[in-house]
Amino acid sequence: MPNSQPSSSSLLAAIERSGYYPALVAEAVEDAVGSEKVLGHLVHQETTFDADEVRRHVTVLAVTPTRLIAGHTDEYGSDDPMAPVPPGSPESATGAKAYATTSTETVPLHRISSVVVSRVVEDPANHKPGTPPREVVLTIGWGVVSRLDLEPANCGDPHCDADHGYTGTATADDVMIRVSAEADGADAVAETLSFARALTSVVTDTNRATEAGAGAGSRTAR
Repeated sequence: MPNSQPSSSSLLAAIERSGYYPALVAEAVEDAVGSEKVLGHLVHQETTFDADEVRRHVTVLAVTPTRLIAGHTDEYGSDDPMAPVPPGSPESATGAKAYATTSTETVPLHRISSVVVSRVVEDPANHKPGTPPREVVLTIGWGVVSRLDLEPANCGDPHCDADHGYTGTATADDVMIRVSAEADGADAVAETLSFARALTSVVTDTNRATEAGAGAGSRTAR
């Protein structure tokens, strides 16, 4: 169930429940959070299949009064060419069987430009408020990574065959979490929505405070 009173201890408990190298993931996230209070968190594990390889990736998101912390951890087999210690290297002969990389990014809340929540629901004509969606996609952007969608441009004349180049849109896409009730469980969907609400609330409050401070500064300058 969603955590109604987020805290560092509940974040660590969620990391532990994920079962994905919890000591490693928790250490990295704790260092990034520091002494700040955790206002909301989300732990999402994703498993992908690449040829004969099974790859696991875990994303940890935590929001504090001033920052969003995004943590990512990946694992590699000892024979994986993408491993930090490639197969056949002298280091690989020491008997290590697996490797993992973990990274954390700290984003000031005022830099977050978008929090997009997409819902997929069944039978929308009969949808009742409070009914959980089948699937949720949470996209958070702060301007480091963008997705560019291009399509051929046209002038509106159906008989024109001239080359008008391309047109497109750029969308902030720094973190995207996709969960479904069928694959991840109803609790994962509810937790994703809960985190999105917490993040949106904190970002909104931060923006209001920034605008109020800018307005006060402008009046003082006059």
